[in-house]
Amino acid sequence: MTADPVAIARDLIRCRSVTPEEGGALAYLQSVLETASFTVHRATFAEPGTAPVENLYARTGIARPNLVFAGHTDVVPPGDEAAWRHPPFAGEVEGGALFGRGAVDMKGGIACFVAAALDYLAANGGRPKRGSLSLLITGDEEGIAVNGTPKLLKWAAERGETFDHCILGEPSNVEALGDTIKAGRRGSLNGTLVVTGRQGHVAYPDRADNPIRGLVTLIAALQAPLDEGSDQFDPSHLEFTSVDVGNSTVNLIPGEACARFNIRYNDRHSQTALKTLIEHRAKTAAAGRLHFSFDWQPSNAEVFATRPGPFTKLAQDAIAEVTGRQAKLSTSGGTSDARFIKDYCPVLEFGLVGQTMHAVDEWAPVADLVTLTAIYRRIIEKYFA
Repeated sequence: MTADPVAIARDLIRCRSVTPEEGGALAYLQSVLETASFTVHRATFAEPGTAPVENLYARTGIARPNLVFAGHTDVVPPGDEAAWRHPPFAGEVEGGALFGRGAVDMKGGIACFVAAALDYLAANGGRPKRGSLSLLITGDEEGIAVNGTPKLLKWAAERGETFDHCILGEPSNVEALGDTIKAGRRGSLNGTLVVTGRQGHVAYPDRADNPIRGLVTLIAALQAPLDEGSDQFDPSHLEFTSVDVGNSTVNLIPGEACARFNIRYNDRHSQTALKTLIEHRAKTAAAGRLHFSFDWQPSNAEVFATRPGPFTKLAQDAIAEVTGRQAKLSTSGGTSDARFIKDYCPVLEFGLVGQTMHAVDEWAPVADLVTLTAIYRRIIEKYFA
Protein backbone atom coordinates (compact mmCIF):
# COMPACT_ATOMS: atom_id res chain seq x y z
CA MET A 1 0.00 0.00 0.00
CA THR A 2 1.14 3.53 -0.73
CA ALA A 3 -0.71 4.91 2.33
CA ASP A 4 -0.37 3.63 5.90
CA PRO A 5 -3.74 3.22 7.69
CA VAL A 6 -2.06 2.76 11.07
CA ALA A 7 -0.20 6.07 10.75
CA ILE A 8 -3.37 7.86 9.63
CA ALA A 9 -5.37 6.35 12.50
CA ARG A 10 -2.66 7.25 14.98
CA ASP A 11 -2.60 10.87 13.83
CA LEU A 12 -6.42 11.07 14.00
CA ILE A 13 -6.47 9.64 17.53
CA ARG A 14 -4.04 12.35 18.60
CA CYS A 15 -6.67 14.94 17.69
CA ARG A 16 -8.83 15.47 20.80
CA SER A 17 -12.10 15.62 18.87
CA VAL A 18 -14.60 14.89 21.64
CA THR A 19 -18.11 15.79 20.42
CA PRO A 20 -18.70 18.51 19.28
CA GLU A 21 -15.05 19.67 19.08
CA GLU A 22 -13.24 19.27 15.77
CA GLY A 23 -9.92 18.94 17.60
CA GLY A 24 -7.84 19.18 14.42
CA ALA A 25 -9.12 15.89 12.97
CA LEU A 26 -10.84 17.40 9.93
CA ALA A 27 -7.95 19.78 9.32
CA TYR A 28 -5.63 16.79 9.30
CA LEU A 29 -7.84 14.88 6.84
CA GLN A 30 -8.07 17.92 4.61
CA SER A 31 -4.29 18.15 4.40
CA VAL A 32 -4.01 14.44 3.57
CA LEU A 33 -6.76 14.43 0.94
CA GLU A 34 -5.65 17.61 -0.80
CA THR A 35 -2.25 16.05 -1.47
CA ALA A 36 -4.16 13.58 -3.64
CA SER A 37 -6.73 14.70 -6.21
CA PHE A 38 -9.60 15.41 -3.80
CA THR A 39 -11.43 18.71 -3.76
CA VAL A 40 -12.19 19.32 -0.08
CA HIS A 41 -14.99 21.41 1.42
CA ARG A 42 -15.43 22.26 5.08
CA ALA A 43 -18.92 23.17 6.28
CA THR A 44 -19.95 24.32 9.75
CA PHE A 45 -23.58 24.07 10.86
CA ALA A 46 -25.37 25.34 13.95
CA GLU A 47 -28.80 26.23 15.22
CA PRO A 48 -30.11 27.85 18.41
CA GLY A 49 -29.45 25.79 21.50
CA THR A 50 -26.78 23.61 19.89
CA ALA A 51 -23.03 23.87 19.50
CA PRO A 52 -21.64 24.53 16.01
CA VAL A 53 -20.24 21.44 14.32
CA GLU A 54 -17.56 21.27 11.64
CA ASN A 55 -17.91 18.74 8.81
CA LEU A 56 -15.99 17.73 5.69
CA TYR A 57 -16.94 16.65 2.18
CA ALA A 58 -14.29 15.60 -0.35
CA ARG A 59 -14.65 14.33 -3.89
CA THR A 60 -12.44 13.27 -6.74
CA GLY A 61 -13.98 12.86 -10.17
CA ILE A 62 -17.04 14.54 -11.67
CA ALA A 63 -18.98 11.69 -13.29
CA ARG A 64 -21.32 9.05 -11.96
CA PRO A 65 -21.45 6.63 -10.30
CA ASN A 66 -20.34 8.32 -7.10
CA LEU A 67 -19.20 5.90 -4.40
CA VAL A 68 -19.19 7.51 -0.96
CA PHE A 69 -17.35 6.48 2.17
CA ALA A 70 -18.84 8.04 5.29
CA GLY A 71 -17.83 8.34 8.91
CA HIS A 72 -17.37 10.58 11.93
CA THR A 73 -14.24 11.91 13.57
CA ASP A 74 -15.92 12.89 16.83
CA VAL A 75 -15.50 10.53 19.78
CA VAL A 76 -17.08 10.02 23.19
CA PRO A 77 -15.22 11.37 26.25
CA PRO A 78 -12.48 9.10 27.63
CA GLY A 79 -13.78 9.25 31.21
CA ASP A 80 -11.10 8.95 33.88
CA GLU A 81 -7.90 9.20 31.85
CA ALA A 82 -5.90 7.80 34.78
CA ALA A 83 -7.77 4.51 34.29
CA TRP A 84 -6.24 4.10 30.83
CA ARG A 85 -3.09 2.00 30.50
CA HIS A 86 -2.27 4.04 27.39
CA PRO A 87 -3.21 7.74 27.25
CA PRO A 88 -6.50 7.98 25.32
CA PHE A 89 -5.21 10.56 22.84
CA ALA A 90 -1.64 9.30 22.37
CA GLY A 91 -2.26 6.78 19.61
CA GLU A 92 0.30 4.34 21.00
CA VAL A 93 1.04 0.98 19.38
CA GLU A 94 1.91 -1.95 21.63
CA GLY A 95 1.73 -5.69 21.15
CA GLY A 96 0.30 -5.41 17.66
CA ALA A 97 -2.55 -3.12 18.73
CA LEU A 98 -3.31 0.58 18.29
CA PHE A 99 -4.70 2.15 21.46
CA GLY A 100 -6.74 5.32 21.86
CA ARG A 101 -10.19 6.82 21.92
CA GLY A 102 -11.67 6.30 18.49
CA ALA A 103 -9.35 3.47 17.47
CA VAL A 104 -12.45 1.38 16.74
CA ASP A 105 -15.27 3.94 16.72
CA MET A 106 -14.39 5.16 14.23
CA LYS A 107 -11.12 6.88 13.46
CA GLY A 108 -9.68 3.48 12.62
CA GLY A 109 -12.36 2.94 9.97
CA ILE A 110 -11.81 6.40 8.50
CA ALA A 111 -8.06 5.81 8.33
CA CYS A 112 -8.66 2.57 6.44
CA PHE A 113 -10.95 3.99 3.79
CA VAL A 114 -8.73 7.07 3.35
CA ALA A 115 -5.69 4.82 2.90
CA ALA A 116 -7.61 2.58 0.49
CA ALA A 117 -8.74 5.57 -1.57
CA LEU A 118 -5.23 7.05 -1.73
CA ASP A 119 -3.77 3.70 -2.70
CA TYR A 120 -6.37 3.16 -5.42
CA LEU A 121 -5.86 6.64 -6.87
CA ALA A 122 -2.07 6.28 -6.85
CA ALA A 123 -2.41 3.09 -8.86
CA ASN A 124 -4.79 4.67 -11.40
CA GLY A 125 -3.19 7.95 -12.34
CA GLY A 126 -4.82 9.96 -9.56
CA ARG A 127 -8.43 9.48 -10.75
CA PRO A 128 -11.08 6.75 -10.57
CA LYS A 129 -11.26 4.63 -13.72
CA ARG A 130 -14.80 5.90 -14.07
CA GLY A 131 -17.21 7.85 -11.88
CA SER A 132 -16.28 9.58 -8.65
CA LEU A 133 -15.05 8.72 -5.18
CA SER A 134 -16.24 10.82 -2.23
CA LEU A 135 -15.82 11.10 1.53
CA LEU A 136 -18.52 12.38 3.85
CA ILE A 137 -17.11 13.06 7.34
CA THR A 138 -19.15 14.50 10.19
CA GLY A 139 -18.39 15.81 13.65
CA ASP A 140 -21.39 15.03 15.87
CA GLU A 141 -22.45 11.42 15.37
CA GLU A 142 -21.73 10.71 19.03
CA GLY A 143 -23.85 13.70 20.06
CA ILE A 144 -27.34 14.80 19.11
CA ALA A 145 -26.66 14.33 15.37
CA VAL A 146 -28.32 17.59 14.37
CA ASN A 147 -25.52 19.67 12.85
CA GLY A 148 -23.61 16.85 11.20
CA THR A 149 -24.61 14.27 8.61
CA PRO A 150 -28.24 15.35 7.99
CA LYS A 151 -27.22 18.94 7.26
CA LEU A 152 -24.09 17.96 5.36
CA LEU A 153 -26.16 15.70 3.10
CA LYS A 154 -28.64 18.49 2.46
CA TRP A 155 -25.80 20.96 1.82
CA ALA A 156 -24.25 18.57 -0.71
CA ALA A 157 -27.57 17.93 -2.46
CA GLU A 158 -28.18 21.66 -2.80
CA ARG A 159 -24.81 21.91 -4.54
CA GLY A 160 -25.92 19.27 -7.06
CA GLU A 161 -23.99 16.38 -5.52
CA THR A 162 -25.53 12.95 -6.11
CA PHE A 163 -24.61 9.73 -4.35
CA ASP A 164 -25.08 6.28 -5.83
CA HIS A 165 -23.88 3.98 -3.03
CA CYS A 166 -22.30 4.44 0.39
CA ILE A 167 -20.09 2.44 2.73
CA LEU A 168 -20.29 3.71 6.31
CA GLY A 169 -17.21 2.69 8.26
CA GLU A 170 -18.89 2.03 11.62
CA PRO A 171 -17.55 -0.96 13.58
CA SER A 172 -19.96 -3.59 12.27
CA ASN A 173 -18.16 -6.86 12.91
CA VAL A 174 -18.99 -8.94 15.98
CA GLU A 175 -16.15 -11.42 16.55
CA ALA A 176 -13.82 -11.30 13.56
CA LEU A 177 -13.20 -8.93 10.68
CA GLY A 178 -15.46 -9.98 7.83
CA ASP A 179 -18.25 -11.64 9.80
CA THR A 180 -20.94 -8.93 9.63
CA ILE A 181 -22.27 -6.17 7.38
CA LYS A 182 -24.95 -3.93 8.83
CA ALA A 183 -27.56 -3.71 6.07
CA GLY A 184 -30.15 -1.76 8.03
CA ARG A 185 -31.05 -0.51 11.48
CA ARG A 186 -34.01 -0.80 13.75
CA GLY A 187 -35.94 2.34 14.57
CA SER A 188 -35.66 3.89 18.02
CA LEU A 189 -38.43 5.70 19.88
CA ASN A 190 -38.33 7.10 23.43
CA GLY A 191 -41.29 7.93 25.61
CA THR A 192 -42.44 8.49 29.18
CA LEU A 193 -45.54 6.93 30.69
CA VAL A 194 -47.16 9.17 33.33
CA VAL A 195 -49.80 7.83 35.73
CA THR A 196 -51.71 10.35 37.84
CA GLY A 197 -53.30 9.46 41.17
CA ARG A 198 -54.25 11.34 44.33
CA GLN A 199 -51.74 12.21 47.02
CA GLY A 200 -52.46 11.17 50.60
CA HIS A 201 -51.22 9.75 53.90
CA VAL A 202 -50.02 6.13 53.80
CA ALA A 203 -52.02 5.37 56.93
CA TYR A 204 -55.22 6.19 55.06
CA PRO A 205 -54.88 4.63 51.59
CA ASP A 206 -58.64 4.77 51.11
CA ARG A 207 -58.36 8.56 50.98
CA ALA A 208 -55.68 8.44 48.25
CA ASP A 209 -55.12 6.88 44.84
CA ASN A 210 -51.64 5.41 44.60
CA PRO A 211 -50.37 5.89 41.00
CA ILE A 212 -47.60 3.35 41.51
CA ARG A 213 -50.16 0.53 41.47
CA GLY A 214 -51.44 1.72 38.11
CA LEU A 215 -47.94 2.20 36.77
CA VAL A 216 -47.06 -1.43 37.58
CA THR A 217 -50.20 -2.61 35.77
CA LEU A 218 -49.41 -0.62 32.64
CA ILE A 219 -45.72 -1.59 32.62
CA ALA A 220 -46.71 -5.27 32.59
CA ALA A 221 -49.13 -4.70 29.70
CA LEU A 222 -46.71 -2.73 27.57
CA GLN A 223 -43.89 -5.25 27.81
CA ALA A 224 -45.85 -7.91 25.93
CA PRO A 225 -44.29 -8.85 22.54
CA LEU A 226 -44.85 -6.27 19.81
CA ASP A 227 -44.39 -8.65 16.86
CA GLU A 228 -42.60 -11.82 15.78
CA GLY A 229 -39.96 -10.15 13.64
CA SER A 230 -39.71 -9.84 9.86
CA ASP A 231 -37.55 -11.10 7.00
CA GLN A 232 -34.60 -8.82 7.84
CA PHE A 233 -35.28 -7.90 11.47
CA ASP A 234 -35.58 -9.49 14.89
CA PRO A 235 -38.78 -8.89 16.91
CA SER A 236 -39.39 -5.35 18.13
CA HIS A 237 -39.18 -4.81 21.88
CA LEU A 238 -40.03 -2.19 24.48
CA GLU A 239 -37.76 -1.81 27.51
CA PHE A 240 -38.39 0.38 30.55
CA THR A 241 -35.24 2.20 31.60
CA SER A 242 -36.30 4.08 34.75
CA VAL A 243 -39.18 4.46 37.19
CA ASP A 244 -39.47 7.81 38.94
CA VAL A 245 -41.79 8.99 41.70
CA GLY A 246 -39.79 11.86 43.16
CA ASN A 247 -40.92 10.97 46.67
CA SER A 248 -38.41 11.31 49.49
CA THR A 249 -41.03 10.88 52.23
CA VAL A 250 -41.92 7.40 53.45
CA ASN A 251 -45.37 8.27 54.80
CA LEU A 252 -46.70 9.98 51.68
CA ILE A 253 -48.57 8.34 48.83
CA PRO A 254 -47.41 10.26 45.73
CA GLY A 255 -49.72 11.96 43.30
CA GLU A 256 -47.83 10.96 40.17
CA ALA A 257 -45.51 8.20 38.95
CA CYS A 258 -43.50 8.07 35.71
CA ALA A 259 -41.63 5.43 33.77
CA ARG A 260 -39.29 6.07 30.85
CA PHE A 261 -38.92 3.55 28.05
CA ASN A 262 -37.28 2.90 24.71
CA ILE A 263 -38.67 0.91 21.79
CA ARG A 264 -36.38 -0.67 19.20
CA TYR A 265 -38.68 -1.57 16.35
CA ASN A 266 -38.53 -3.30 12.97
CA ASP A 267 -40.05 -2.65 9.56
CA ARG A 268 -43.47 -3.89 10.63
CA HIS A 269 -44.04 -0.50 12.28
CA SER A 270 -43.87 3.22 11.65
CA GLN A 271 -43.46 5.65 14.52
CA THR A 272 -47.06 6.83 14.17
CA ALA A 273 -48.50 3.30 14.10
CA LEU A 274 -46.29 2.27 17.01
CA LYS A 275 -47.51 5.13 19.19
CA THR A 276 -51.10 4.19 18.39
CA LEU A 277 -50.43 0.54 19.31
CA ILE A 278 -48.81 1.40 22.65
CA GLU A 279 -51.51 3.88 23.61
CA HIS A 280 -54.23 1.37 22.73
CA ARG A 281 -52.59 -1.33 24.87
CA ALA A 282 -52.38 1.08 27.81
CA LYS A 283 -56.02 2.08 27.40
CA THR A 284 -57.10 -1.56 27.36
CA ALA A 285 -55.06 -2.40 30.46
CA ALA A 286 -56.29 0.70 32.28
CA ALA A 287 -59.90 -0.42 31.75
CA GLY A 288 -61.17 3.04 32.55
CA ARG A 289 -59.74 2.90 36.09
CA LEU A 290 -56.39 4.64 35.60
CA HIS A 291 -55.47 8.16 34.58
CA PHE A 292 -52.41 8.09 32.35
CA SER A 293 -50.69 9.92 29.51
CA PHE A 294 -47.67 9.52 27.24
CA ASP A 295 -44.91 12.03 26.56
CA TRP A 296 -43.28 11.00 23.27
CA GLN A 297 -39.84 12.40 22.45
CA PRO A 298 -39.05 13.45 18.87
CA SER A 299 -37.01 10.84 17.01
CA ASN A 300 -34.99 10.93 13.79
CA ALA A 301 -34.24 7.21 14.02
CA GLU A 302 -36.67 5.51 11.65
CA VAL A 303 -36.24 1.87 10.71
CA PHE A 304 -34.66 1.10 7.33
CA ALA A 305 -33.07 -1.76 5.40
CA THR A 306 -30.86 -2.03 2.34
CA ARG A 307 -32.24 -4.96 0.40
CA PRO A 308 -29.89 -7.67 -0.89
CA GLY A 309 -28.78 -6.94 -4.44
CA PRO A 310 -25.73 -6.22 -6.62
CA PHE A 311 -24.24 -3.73 -4.14
CA THR A 312 -24.51 -6.06 -1.14
CA LYS A 313 -23.10 -8.91 -3.23
CA LEU A 314 -20.17 -6.74 -4.34
CA ALA A 315 -19.33 -5.96 -0.71
CA GLN A 316 -19.73 -9.58 0.40
CA ASP A 317 -17.57 -10.81 -2.48
CA ALA A 318 -14.82 -8.28 -1.69
CA ILE A 319 -14.82 -9.31 1.97
CA ALA A 320 -14.69 -13.00 1.06
CA GLU A 321 -11.83 -12.46 -1.38
CA VAL A 322 -9.71 -10.79 1.32
CA THR A 323 -10.73 -12.67 4.49
CA GLY A 324 -12.28 -15.93 3.28
CA ARG A 325 -15.37 -15.15 5.36
CA GLN A 326 -18.96 -14.82 4.13
CA ALA A 327 -20.26 -11.69 5.84
CA LYS A 328 -23.72 -11.96 7.35
CA LEU A 329 -26.19 -9.17 6.57
CA SER A 330 -27.41 -7.89 9.94
CA THR A 331 -29.83 -5.23 11.19
CA SER A 332 -28.95 -5.51 14.89
CA GLY A 333 -27.47 -2.87 17.17
CA GLY A 334 -28.23 0.77 17.80
CA THR A 335 -28.62 3.70 15.46
CA SER A 336 -26.02 5.33 13.22
CA ASP A 337 -25.74 8.05 10.59
CA ALA A 338 -26.88 5.46 8.04
CA ARG A 339 -30.42 6.47 9.01
CA PHE A 340 -29.81 9.79 7.27
CA ILE A 341 -27.73 8.51 4.35
CA LYS A 342 -30.38 5.96 3.31
CA ASP A 343 -32.59 8.85 2.10
CA TYR A 344 -29.95 9.69 -0.53
CA CYS A 345 -28.59 6.30 -1.64
CA PRO A 346 -28.29 2.64 -0.59
CA VAL A 347 -25.92 2.33 2.37
CA LEU A 348 -24.05 -0.54 4.02
CA GLU A 349 -22.08 -0.38 7.25
CA PHE A 350 -18.80 -2.22 7.41
CA GLY A 351 -15.87 -1.46 9.68
CA LEU A 352 -13.75 -2.92 12.46
CA VAL A 353 -14.73 -5.38 15.19
CA GLY A 354 -16.71 -3.35 17.72
CA GLN A 355 -15.91 -5.08 21.00
CA THR A 356 -13.79 -2.28 22.56
CA MET A 357 -15.65 0.78 21.24
CA HIS A 358 -16.34 3.39 23.96
CA ALA A 359 -14.32 1.31 26.44
CA VAL A 360 -11.31 2.24 28.56
CA ASP A 361 -8.16 1.37 26.59
CA GLU A 362 -10.12 1.17 23.34
CA TRP A 363 -7.91 -0.60 20.82
CA ALA A 364 -7.81 -2.09 17.34
CA PRO A 365 -5.44 -4.80 16.07
CA VAL A 366 -2.90 -3.42 13.62
CA ALA A 367 -3.54 -6.48 11.44
CA ASP A 368 -7.25 -5.63 11.26
CA LEU A 369 -6.49 -2.08 10.16
CA VAL A 370 -4.35 -3.44 7.33
CA THR A 371 -6.95 -6.05 6.36
CA LEU A 372 -9.85 -3.57 6.45
CA THR A 373 -7.89 -1.26 4.16
CA ALA A 374 -7.42 -4.16 1.74
CA ILE A 375 -11.17 -4.88 1.84
CA TYR A 376 -12.06 -1.25 1.14
CA ARG A 377 -9.52 -1.21 -1.69
CA ARG A 378 -11.11 -4.33 -3.17
CA ILE A 379 -14.59 -2.77 -2.90
CA ILE A 380 -13.37 0.33 -4.75
CA GLU A 381 -11.70 -1.76 -7.45
CA LYS A 382 -14.78 -3.89 -8.03
CA TYR A 383 -17.12 -0.91 -7.95
CA PHE A 384 -15.21 0.98 -10.65
CA ALA A 385 -14.24 -2.06 -12.70
